[in-house]
Amino acid sequence: MRLTVALVPKRSGMDSFQEPLPLHQPPPPKPPPSFGDKLKKYLGPVGGVIVLLLNFLGKLKFLVLPVVKFLPVILKTGGTMILSVWAYALLWGWWFAAGFVALIFVHECGHLVFARRLGLKVGAPVFIPFMGAFIALKDAPRNAWIEAWVGIGGPLFGALGAAACSGLFMATGNPLFSALAYTGCFLNLFNLAPVGFLDGGRIVTAISPWLWLIGLAVLAAQLFVHMNFLLIMILVMSAPRVFSLFRRKSVEEKRYFEVTPAQRFTMAVLYFGLAALLVVGMHYTHVAT
Repeated sequence: MRLTVALVPKRSGMDSFQEPLPLHQPPPPKPPPSFGDKLKKYLGPVGGVIVLLLNFLGKLKFLVLPVVKFLPVILKTGGTMILSVWAYALLWGWWFAAGFVALIFVHECGHLVFARRLGLKVGAPVFIPFMGAFIALKDAPRNAWIEAWVGIGGPLFGALGAAACSGLFMATGNPLFSALAYTGCFLNLFNLAPVGFLDGGRIVTAISPWLWLIGLAVLAAQLFVHMNFLLIMILVMSAPRVFSLFRRKSVEEKRYFEVTPAQRFTMAVLYFGLAALLVVGMHYTHVAT
């Protein structure tokens, strides 16, 4: 038997099977023109300005988005404020109307701040011409102590607003500020009446709910002397809560009105002390007027 051996030449590293590299790399494909490029092309310099403006507004979105988020609140509070200023201006003129609505706004901010500090969710202030304003509590107070603090927050801030008007009067001598100070004191003193949904009616829940009877009697006497639609509405809306004093309460209702002697004393000092300060404020601002 004869063996045949085929000799295969040895290949060096230079003889590896590799495709030759091109002398020049082809350029990468161009991306399609953007909207901004097309705008610049068709509109020329004007398009370039528009593109720059759009880019600038895009960078300001962190400022625009919060405004858009709170736009309903701005429209609800700001819109009703403007409507109230217009309505009051028909009677008292623009300057006094603007100051009066500002005092109401400060009063409502007091309720808002105290409610949020106590962990309650509340809506933005809403103004109703010739009836004042209100904030809607989305969470009910857990007890009379919390309700009393939310109630007294408005008159406390309102008293500070009236004091600020008095200070402006002493600094400028403008009688407008004296009139606003007197009106602010009267407005907050009226709200301290211990009846119904007025601030005083909420505050005395932590002192003694039986004070509602005194507030109801005073309100009825005022109606006898001078008939007023607002007073009638307050009387009607206060009646259910006053009647609740004479019915049997559930365990939850009894627990709601439970306050410590220290809490009752603290709220009584704040309530009657604030009422006395507002009476004094009315006296001095009325003399200045």
